[in-house]
Amino acid sequence: MIKLKHLATVTACAGLSALSSAQWTLTNLHPAGAQYSIGHGASGTSQVGFSVFGNGQRASLWDGTANSWVNLNPTGSTQSAALGVYGSSQVGFASFTGIVRRASLWSGSAASWVDLNPTGSAQSEARGVYGSSQVGVAEVGGITRASLWSGTASSWVDLSPSGSSSSDAYSVYGSTQVGFARFGTSTHAGLWTGTAASWVDLNPTGSTQSIALSVYGSGQVGVALVGGVGRASLWSGTAASWVDLSPTGATNSFAFGAYGSNQVGYARIGSFDRAGIWSGTAASWEDLHPAGFAESRAFSMSSDGVYDYVTGQGRNLSTGQYEALLWTRPSVVPEPASMTALGLGALALMRRKRK
Repeated sequence: MIKLKHLATVTACAGLSALSSAQWTLTNLHPAGAQYSIGHGASGTSQVGFSVFGNGQRASLWDGTANSWVNLNPTGSTQSAALGVYGSSQVGFASFTGIVRRASLWSGSAASWVDLNPTGSAQSEARGVYGSSQVGVAEVGGITRASLWSGTASSWVDLSPSGSSSSDAYSVYGSTQVGFARFGTSTHAGLWTGTAASWVDLNPTGSTQSIALSVYGSGQVGVALVGGVGRASLWSGTAASWVDLSPTGATNSFAFGAYGSNQVGYARIGSFDRAGIWSGTAASWEDLHPAGFAESRAFSMSSDGVYDYVTGQGRNLSTGQYEALLWTRPSVVPEPASMTALGLGALALMRRKRK
């Protein structure tokens, strides 16, 4: 099975530091007073995720610094998380008393919150956003269903492909959505173009499990379990197009985000995960792991045309706790920014699906 470790509580350690690779600069996004933070979505200069304080988990929005932190938790919500961002829109979930999770849409403030939970859904999460489209998952009739919205709960579209026992969508770009569908005991990465009938199975030959986590242009990224090892993966629309991105020496790897010609995620070297970036091949992997951290992961990438931004998380060596991180370099691919990414709630749901 594809395994992910639990992410633990974090504390503040703000600042700016240089990486071993001179072109990248690291910024700590961890907000003051938080016990935990994670950044896992990016668009232009914006980052989203969540932060944990004494009064609960709060959907979070940043603009490149810890001090720019914005609390998106809507009034009455007991906990929330922002899992994806595009332009001025953020998506994720918010929980209320007696309600597990409701797919959510914001436009920069807690007061802007829009409830996307469709009628008849026991719980839902929005994972990715692009333009006027949002994707995620909704539990309807006791089945988790890959979902597509266009700004309202009533716009919900069930993307569950025929024959699947469950499904989930993580990212959207233009008219393409990516995620997975479960058939029997096997999870298959796949993509859609707006309907359940449009499902395309991306599971590569020899893979027992796979998940597509992000899409940009004609490329899709995620993970495939091959030979008992999780391998960071890149596709271009078909199962046969699969590219194994696992760098030499890695015992496990994931690709979580994509932007331009790049893919971001992590590779496990030795006993710890190390954030990294690829440009289409395993040999292109660049280690982004920063000094002063025991482990790190990159979840998403964006650009404003001047700088490239990689958003993620690391465990601080001095405290043993986790902090939201932002890597920055002069822009390599000056394109309009767009990115949707995997949230921690998505990772937890992936674990539940595989049990």
